[in-house]
Amino acid sequence: MKKKSIAVVVITNGPGELSTWVKPVLNHLDKINNSLNKNNRLNFTIRLVLVPCPNATGAEYEVAKSWNQFELVTKAKIFWKLLIKPYKFAKWPRKGVVVFLGGDQFWSVLLSIRLGYINITYAEWVARWPRWNNIIAAMNQDIKKKIPKKYRYKCKVIGDLMADISDNKEVSSNLEGEKWIALLPGSKKAKLSVGIPYFLEMADHIAEKNNDINLIIPIAPTTNTKEYLFFQSNKNPIAKHYSSKIKRIKSMQSSTFDYVIETSNNTKIYLINKHPCHEILKKCDLAITTVGANTAELAALTLPMIVVLPTQHLNVMNSWDGLFGIIGKISFFNKFFTFIIENWYLKKKKFFAWPNIKSKKLIVPERIGHISPKQIAKEALFLVNNRKYLREQKDNLSMQRGKTGAVEKLAYIIFNSIKKLS
Repeated sequence: MKKKSIAVVVITNGPGELSTWVKPVLNHLDKINNSLNKNNRLNFTIRLVLVPCPNATGAEYEVAKSWNQFELVTKAKIFWKLLIKPYKFAKWPRKGVVVFLGGDQFWSVLLSIRLGYINITYAEWVARWPRWNNIIAAMNQDIKKKIPKKYRYKCKVIGDLMADISDNKEVSSNLEGEKWIALLPGSKKAKLSVGIPYFLEMADHIAEKNNDINLIIPIAPTTNTKEYLFFQSNKNPIAKHYSSKIKRIKSMQSSTFDYVIETSNNTKIYLINKHPCHEILKKCDLAITTVGANTAELAALTLPMIVVLPTQHLNVMNSWDGLFGIIGKISFFNKFFTFIIENWYLKKKKFFAWPNIKSKKLIVPERIGHISPKQIAKEALFLVNNRKYLREQKDNLSMQRGKTGAVEKLAYIIFNSIKKLS
């Protein structure tokens, strides 16, 4: 007799969660099931539900679809329609599991109630709705302690999913024995509008002082080289504030790099399309990055970094995350909130990079303010040439990093939940 299919519905939001949480957990879930005798394997389908989130880029749907791993992928913009009439979009098995892996935990609670499915929530910082969660997979004991006692039995501490980022050593010899700096100008269009012209000029300043340092950009899966060309052009109003331009982008026949940017000053920046490219980033000496979830990813790789937030372009409010990004899109509020952010929010908020937020102290340098590309280039050169500071930062990131195994533990929680429903 054929086993009835169980639905595994994954809730997520942005590109970081999709690549560093969703994909590893689901890969491990498949690994567990495929390790069983064919007759004992569980019958389940995997569906991905993207939820509304200001951190999303809008390209998550296409990225997820390209994996060919999901029976169904739904866009964030139709979430409310899906919630109201789920059967309009697909047939839903009578039994299933909703797994929260990014976004607002409330969305997964609503969907699990609507479908009548079990709710499993991964809590990175706090479990917000323990009453309606069936299982809470917590990053640490502090999260469990904050849960009301009567719901604490639902919580299992599994560790940090980010700690399981691959340490693959198989990297092209192109990177061995040389100095490499990774540049991460952002993944969302609003961030790229600042990041591309700013990072291009910074790259030129680095190359001018030391042409023995190699520069790479891991292209986020939600962007492409056409957007790089657009944001350095006159079509982007911010580009006029910076002198560096892209002369050409050439395709490369290399096992490591996919393209190379040549700037107007003949600086070369190598581009990598592969995502995630953790094994390549691990070989870099330093990363220069914008504020965002990528700082958590770099921290998990123990890669020293400089985190940059140039506030001279605060009027581009929709490059901000959260409420400020939403309100900033309303032109009437733009100038007012620019003033509020610069004179209150930036001064009140202690830390912007995830490793600093997590440890509640400054582990990686944050450069917030009217910082020029030349200033960041100068600091990057100093760090690369004074490796004891890089080593100190790397050691601090290593101490903060949790034990590996969280991905496997969460996959088993999901697997065992499916097993009970089968």
